[in-house]
Parts: sequence; C-alpha cells; structure tokens
Amino acid sequence: MCVEKWKNISLPYDFKELLEQLDGKKKRLDAYRPFPSHAVHSIQESLTVEWTFNSNSIEGNTLTLQETRMVLEEGFTIKGKSLREHFEAVNHQEAIEHVESLVQPDYILRERDILDVHALVLDKIEKDYAGRIRNSGVRIAGANFIPPNALKVSDFLEDLINWVNGDGASLHPVVRATIFHHRFVWIHPFFDGNGRTVRLVFNLLLMKEGYPPAIILKVDRKKYYTALNAANNGSYDKLLLLVAQAASRSLDIYLSNLEDTAGDYAPISNIVKEPDITYGQEYVSLLARKGKIDAYKEGRVWYTTKKAVDDYIAGRKRKRKLGD
Repeated sequence: MCVEKWKNISLPYDFKELLEQLDGKKKRLDAYRPFPSHAVHSIQESLTVEWTFNSNSIEGNTLTLQETRMVLEEGFTIKGKSLREHFEAVNHQEAIEHVESLVQPDYILRERDILDVHALVLDKIEKDYAGRIRNSGVRIAGANFIPPNALKVSDFLEDLINWVNGDGASLHPVVRATIFHHRFVWIHPFFDGNGRTVRLVFNLLLMKEGYPPAIILKVDRKKYYTALNAANNGSYDKLLLLVAQAASRSLDIYLSNLEDTAGDYAPISNIVKEPDITYGQEYVSLLARKGKIDAYKEGRVWYTTKKAVDDYIAGRKRKRKLGD
C-alpha cells in the first residue's frame, strides 16, 4: 500500500453533500467560540464517558455505560468485572485528557505523541508493551489482511505522519482523519491497543481543526470492522460515512446545548407520523444511514428533524423539475 494514491482521492457526490452539512454545522458551532465554560463542561464530561465506554467496548470490555461512568466519576469498583477492565476505563480517560492537552490549531502530529497516547492506553495493564512499537509479526482475527513486517513499521508510521502534516493537509479534515485512521490500523504498529490508540489520535486530528471528538459507537462495531476491511481493498466510502456520521452526531450534541434546539430532534418513528411526511420509517432511516439527511444515532435509534426530511423532499422535487 502507498500513501501516494490518497493525494487525489475521489469522493462520491452524496458524500460531498454530507461534508457540506458538516461544514455548515461546524460554522454554526464556531460562531459560539469561545464556548462558555458552564455550557460545555457537562458535554465534555459526558462525551469522555461515552468515548471511553464505546472505544473500550469495541475491544471487548464488558463495563456498561453506567458502570463506566461510576468507575470514572465515582471511583467505584464494579462487582464481577475484572481489574483490567477497570484499568482500561481509567487509562482511556487519562489518554483523553492528554489528547485534549495537545489540541492547538497549529498542532503538528509527532510520533512521540502517538507513543505517549499508547503508553497511557496500556498503563497498569501491559507495561512491557506500553508506548513501544512492536518488534515481531502479528495477525488480526477477522481482518482481510496481514499487517506489515515489524522491520517496516517505523518507516510506514513515519511516512503516514509526514503525509498527515504535508500532502494530507489539503484534504477535508474528516477525510484526512479517516484515511489516517485506516492507514494506522493497517500498519498496526503495536502488539495491543492499536484500536483505542487510533480512535484517540484520529480525534486529535479532528479536534485540532475545531471538531468535537467523533465517537464510533459500540452498536456499530460490525459495521466499523466491515468498513475497515473495505478500505483495505481501496474503498473508503463506508468508513468515510461512518466517521462523518459520528462527527455529525457530536456536532449536534454541542449545537443542541448551545442553541437550545434539542427539541427539534426526535426519533424517526415519531417524525414520520407528521401528516405531511409521505415517507415511511424504513425509507427515512435509510436516508439517515446513508447521510442524505441531517441525523444522528443514539444507541440503535436514529434521530432527525422534520425540517431535514422536508428539505430532502423539496430537493427531490427540484431535481425532478430540472429533469423535466
């Protein structure tokens, strides 16, 4: 695989529209900067717990969202859960705090920072491997590729970092972070902790551009791994869509609090009951999953607004008229 081919990555038309939606939301969010601390403190705390729960759960941690909150905020020990699972939660929170300390508009990604994040992820768990690049081969269960030879890992990682700080800077931040995410997983620079580390570092790339962290949800685990395997075969559509939707969800969370518009969003099952909405729940859910309407996911439930569906219907009508 070669970084060179990413310089001119082409995007499906529909995905370009999704990026425009993200840009619009971020522009609205930027209008509130600097954020009032009282307004965003609770959001940041909540997202830290969500981020920790979902990222660890993807890797097999069995702490629930509420248990993760109890461990992080109350220091509780959860009966029936392993000591490692508790450490994974605490480690991830500390890694998030470190990532947040690095966020600056002019931040330049460094290998040292990646190693430090990884060291925090594995602290108190696997100290022999924490912050150290692997020195032998590995295989990944369920993946459709074999990570590169350990002797090439340092060069590949350096190549990727140079791309992020160089040619990759010309891409949309969400596209750049997504490509980084996949390439990092393909390199698989560590024996363990690669997934949690990349989901921290790729968010560092987004956060330096002013985006909230994009959280890959546990319920999307299968979709996430399928998207990574598709990217191994050169198709980034599924991974780009997943990351863009995650970024959109986090933007919505901030905007709903800052604009006090949380009431505009409702489960799709409620929206389609509006008398002038002619689309069924299954079709509107499909539009949400494909990023064709403004929507976000909580657990297994998709939320959207009546305006988003109305705008989509109006757009379809305009296209038909132009077709005539």
